[in-house]
Amino acid sequence: MPLTPRPPDSFDPPSSAEPTRYPDPPYPESAPPPYPKPGAGPPPAGPLAIPPQPPAPAPRHAHRLCTDQRRVHLRARQRHADATALGALLIHLPFFLCSVAVVALLSAPALGDLAFLGVLGWLATGLLVFHRPTESLAARRVLGLRRPTPQESSRLTPVWREVTARAGVDATTYTLWIEENDTDLNAVAAAGHIVGVTTFSLGRLPDGELAAVLAHELGHHVGGHAWASLLGHWYALPARLAYRAVRFLTALILRVAASISALGHLLVVLLLGYFALATLTTLYGLPLLILAAPYALAAVGRRAELRADQHAAALGFAPMLASVLHQMHEADQAARHQAALAARAAGTRLPEESAMAKLLATHPDHHTRLHHLQPWLQPRPPR
Repeated sequence: MPLTPRPPDSFDPPSSAEPTRYPDPPYPESAPPPYPKPGAGPPPAGPLAIPPQPPAPAPRHAHRLCTDQRRVHLRARQRHADATALGALLIHLPFFLCSVAVVALLSAPALGDLAFLGVLGWLATGLLVFHRPTESLAARRVLGLRRPTPQESSRLTPVWREVTARAGVDATTYTLWIEENDTDLNAVAAAGHIVGVTTFSLGRLPDGELAAVLAHELGHHVGGHAWASLLGHWYALPARLAYRAVRFLTALILRVAASISALGHLLVVLLLGYFALATLTTLYGLPLLILAAPYALAAVGRRAELRADQHAAALGFAPMLASVLHQMHEADQAARHQAALAARAAGTRLPEESAMAKLLATHPDHHTRLHHLQPWLQPRPPR
């Protein structure tokens, strides 16, 4: 039977004589690819072009502070007098009693039997510590502070509000001041409502570290350190002035007696010694406490600094405060190094700090302050 050729099936493979044809590409071969090659420049404009990516944000500072406004819970008791403040007042008590005696003696010639009115009037002047206009005058004339400019307020006020919000304190209770000092990292808490900061601290510190400095000063106010110290010094002022007058007169008498004769000088020394012994006996050794008071006040001042550090750490500023302390320590070391170089160039040696100077220091050293911050710097174990 003759074979009849079968019609070609659609599934047969194409003949090698016929070229294979593929579907047309969705875009012309001459067109550039939709995604650019690496390093080929910006992508072309068109429906498939990749939009330009926004630049990566700058890394945040480790001590950046969020100052977003939120609800604030104010404590019912926003300030108190801790053991440090009460200790300062107790140490000033001998000065206070001597001041009462001095004021009474000065009031007696003018008021006679009503000399107690002069003492009461002098005691009432202690209330000026919390008088706002008097504080402003003292801030300008005594402390050398000024009001912040609008630019400084825009930087300082949000940070201060964050600090007081964490402490549960009304931010408007205290007044912010500026000290024109572009070299020292420092701040001050004084009287009843003064909080001052240097221009160096305001311009160089990030928000978190500036908040740590302000929280430290707020700790002095909350613990009563600022008003207790100022009140003690104010009530001790008449006694201090009387002591300086007596010391000046004593030195003058000894100088005059020494110029006359050795015997006269000896008699004056014996007379002054008898007077001093009689005073000690009459006042039950009170003047001896006055001689030891500067060392006790320095010790209380160092304790007050540690308590203010702990207040700032409890508000969450321990790492920031530690960074500030490191900066202050480095600045002190640099200043001491420069002083040593200057002394070496002059052919002398820089004197070592004496034990007496350490006892009279009102601030603890860097290592002591960091040691007391360790409980807040160490990571807490998971619960």
